[in-house]
Amino acid sequence: MESETEEPVIETNRREDLHDDNKRYCWVCFATDEDDLTAVWVQPCQCSGTTRWVHESCLQRWVDEKQKGNSLERVHCPQCNTQYVIVFPPIGKLILVLDIADRIIYRVCPFIAAGVVIGSIYWTAVTYGALTIMQAVGAKEGLALMEQSDPLFLLIGLPTVPIMLILGRLVRWEEALLGFLNKNVPRVPIVKHLLPTFQIASDSVRPHTQGTEPPFSDPVSATRVLCGALIFPSMAVLFGKLLFHPVHSNLKKTFFGGIAFLMLKGALKIYYKQQILIRQYQRRVLDFAKRPSDGKEIKTSSNTNP
Repeated sequence: MESETEEPVIETNRREDLHDDNKRYCWVCFATDEDDLTAVWVQPCQCSGTTRWVHESCLQRWVDEKQKGNSLERVHCPQCNTQYVIVFPPIGKLILVLDIADRIIYRVCPFIAAGVVIGSIYWTAVTYGALTIMQAVGAKEGLALMEQSDPLFLLIGLPTVPIMLILGRLVRWEEALLGFLNKNVPRVPIVKHLLPTFQIASDSVRPHTQGTEPPFSDPVSATRVLCGALIFPSMAVLFGKLLFHPVHSNLKKTFFGGIAFLMLKGALKIYYKQQILIRQYQRRVLDFAKRPSDGKEIKTSSNTNP
């Protein structure tokens, strides 16, 4: 009797499963045939099962979201990655010409914009190079020098002036000299008395960190390198006029002024870095402490030594 009652139930379940397979579900809005009897259904890809059906209106909205205004963008099924075949109605000749022109402009504009940006940078470098020469040797002498030079040489040579300044600014000779002095000055008895800060740094090395040094190199900053490189000619001219006034040649004044500026700047930077290095060597981490009366924490500075 039990088998006779189970067979109709199994047969009914099979019919319901077959009915569910034949029912259409929209994978965008999850609606069925029963929800909207007037909706148009499409099967645009190779998906099988319930995901092969979708409302045409839902698919059109989904295609618009993927194309983002670019009707030439290809759209694929998110499940089987099949490219949708999108067909447009025929258009007139005028609209066809305008459409082709729009596509050409869309493809050419990035190259034009890149050319404008590169050209602007190039002519800015040429102008800066010319101003630097006039600033270094004098306005009249600079103009006369550039008038006598080959135009092709000027078009190639003037943009290299800011490039060479930037490359020179990337040479971090102060840090290399500081590392050399930290390693060798404490070994020479006479020199360590002339440069006592390096001996202090050597004496401040913690025993358990012997052989290791805190990092004293600054991260490379593009804006700082650019500003330092572009302002260097002006500082060279200023130092040349202040320190080497008896020199008659403007070019020699600028040259000696640039060297003086680099030496002064390097000495100040080495001294500053050395003091920061000593502070890092003398840094200590305090034990956690509490007040015996109320149990509150004692506020200590990170730079306080025990």
